[in-house]
Parts: sequence; C-alpha cells; structure tokens
Amino acid sequence: MPDATVRTTVAADYFQGYSVVGIIAVIGVLFVAVAFGAGRLLRPVVPTPEKMLTYECGVDPVGEGWAHTQVRYYVYAFLYVIFAVDSIFLFPWATVFAAPGFGGATLVEMFIFLGFLTVGLLYAWKKGVLEWT
Repeated sequence: MPDATVRTTVAADYFQGYSVVGIIAVIGVLFVAVAFGAGRLLRPVVPTPEKMLTYECGVDPVGEGWAHTQVRYYVYAFLYVIFAVDSIFLFPWATVFAAPGFGGATLVEMFIFLGFLTVGLLYAWKKGVLEWT
C-alpha cells in the first residue's frame, strides 16, 4: 500500500509543475487579450481616403506595382545566409571540441563543413558574384 501512495505523490508533484506553466500561459494570453481589447476601445476610428492608400516607406504609391530589382542583391543575401549558418555551426562546435573524446572527430567534421563552404565561396568568386558593379 505505501507504494501506491508514493506513486500518487510523485504524480501530483509531476503535474503540479505543468499546472504552474499552464497558469502562467493563461495569464500571458489574458494579458495580451486585455491589451488588445483596451487598444480597440481607446483608439479613434476615423477612416479617410488617405488612410486607405498603400503606404511604402513614406513614398506615395505611383505607377505600376511591378518594379525591376537586380539579382545581385539576392545573391548577397544568400552569401550572408551562408556565412550566418557557418557561424551558427562554429560556436557549438567549439564547445563540443573542448569536451574529452570528441576532439579528433569534430575537427575532421568541421573541416569538411568549412571545405563545402569554401567550395561555394570559390564558385561564387569565379562567377564574379563578389565583384561590386
């Protein structure tokens, strides 16, 4: 019989942790709902034709909706993503590299990863992507 009491106590402690998280989540949702409700009640609603215009960085929308954009800006964005991903992998690698028993394997894996990035960078350089024109 004492075994059932211990299980009940452990289960009660287990679910008490989740109940605290649940209560905090409900309070957070209520806080956001009250803030949005108060904003809706307190804001002035005066629709005008000027307010219904499309707004883009302070410039009046004139002309067609299509604009020509050069591809090189997308290429620079992709290069940035490559280097951002590289830095994201380097920090955890540095912590694992310091752990005992992982040194050689993680060193080889990181140099393979950096090799792939280098091949991509050399390809972009060969294609002339890195030259600003």
